Amino acid sequence: MRPAIGSYAMDTRTGRVGMVMGHEGPYVQLRPYGGGKEWDCEPDAVRGATVAERLSAATAYANARSRGEVP
Repeated sequence: MRPAIGSYAMDTRTGRVGMVMGHEGPYVQLRPYGGGKEWDCEPDAVRGATVAERLSAATAYANARSRGEVP
């Protein structure tokens, strides 16, 4: 099953959480929490992100932002 555009998904190969931006060919396109460069992920390596995973991604982004590492 393909994740819905706008939902958050986990790339099980890398452990990264991203927002589903689209489906291009066989790939799911994910964008990091808070924005950034999209990456392609194979469909068999994608699953819906849990609430805890989304919270962890949001916390990591907020911490990086407070340190001035992201605009």
